[in-house]
Amino acid sequence: MSKTPVTQMVDVSMKFGDFHALDRINLQVHEGEIIALIGSSGSGKTSVLRAIIGLEEICAGQIFIENHLVSGRTDDGKVANKKDSAVLRRQKVGMVFQTFNLFPHRTVIENIVEAPIYVRGQDRKEALEQARVLLQRVGLEDRQNHYPYQLSGGQQQRVAIARTLATKPDLILFDEVTSALDPELTSEVLSVMFDLAHLGQTMLVVTHEIGFARRVASRVLYMDRGAIIEEGLPEDVIENPSEERTRQFLSKVLRFGSD
Repeated sequence: MSKTPVTQMVDVSMKFGDFHALDRINLQVHEGEIIALIGSSGSGKTSVLRAIIGLEEICAGQIFIENHLVSGRTDDGKVANKKDSAVLRRQKVGMVFQTFNLFPHRTVIENIVEAPIYVRGQDRKEALEQARVLLQRVGLEDRQNHYPYQLSGGQQQRVAIARTLATKPDLILFDEVTSALDPELTSEVLSVMFDLAHLGQTMLVVTHEIGFARRVASRVLYMDRGAIIEEGLPEDVIENPSEERTRQFLSKVLRFGSD
């Protein structure tokens, strides 16, 4: 495990009016870790991801990518530089969203080469070669000239994963990427995520797939009301939780077959 976390949150809070989306969150993600965030809807899981990638502003605390401050203030009161922070986030962090977010008017392969060419300045020929390799990895090499509307939801999500991989991020954030899919399509996407885990990709995963968390995660964090209530190894948090709120949540989830 690397000494410097890929990302770190220190006493991070986030508010929307009087609602506390995050309440003094402390989190470190190290290279090669797969951390699963579980909890009820509205518990703050997605807010953690959106704060890390810069889609939401925090009201207190600090967020670091590697050892660079990207949100909050330094100890001597200087505010993180927004332009530098945005560049660093694009270089180091990728995010796969629940709703795919593919460009509908562009083909699969055009969706994948967009960021490498126009954000990173990669040569187009090189970007296309890389995109074909990534499509093969996610099992969609024969769909490169299709448009998103010609794909199933599971295929679109696999394209979204390939698009994120094309930027070669140190950390990938997954925001409930199977929640809109039926069981068969869910299996397709989770299979790709299993493969990424075995390749050592660092991931922070918001998920309701408890079986995935149990099998793949290095650590599981249970969140409730904007706070991390419990964290530890999957076998500890899932099989033998110490907090009553965690036990209640898992009993409801597992009772209805989300495992």
